[in-house]
Amino acid sequence: MMQKQLLAPERLRQLPRQFSWIDQQLVRGAHLDRCDHPAWALYLFLVTVADTQGLSYYSDAAVARWVKLEQAALVAARAQLIEAGLLAYRKPLYQLLALPAREQTLPSNRSGQVRSVGDLLRQLTGGVA
Repeated sequence: MMQKQLLAPERLRQLPRQFSWIDQQLVRGAHLDRCDHPAWALYLFLVTVADTQGLSYYSDAAVARWVKLEQAALVAARAQLIEAGLLAYRKPLYQLLALPAREQTLPSNRSGQVRSVGDLLRQLTGGVA
């Protein structure tokens, strides 16, 4: 039997307030905009099979079969989820991560455009923030 160990213990998932492992911040925080459909199919599969710590281990062949992806598409989907900060992976172990903290945003000008606080600080300090 495989000995499972958290890959990123500081990002251990917690049950969201709305009683679902699929956190509404995926939509509200625009995380869905960062990945394409195969990545979200992979994410949904991993949410479904993960234990309470967000851990699961499946071979690439098994995941590809369940999610109906070719090997290259699976690798690309996994890379997108890792890049988006939603997944840690060390073969064969997957860990779904807690969602990154939302960055506060403020209107940047009268046009109503929204900009991050970090962007505003960089602008105010001449790019040194």
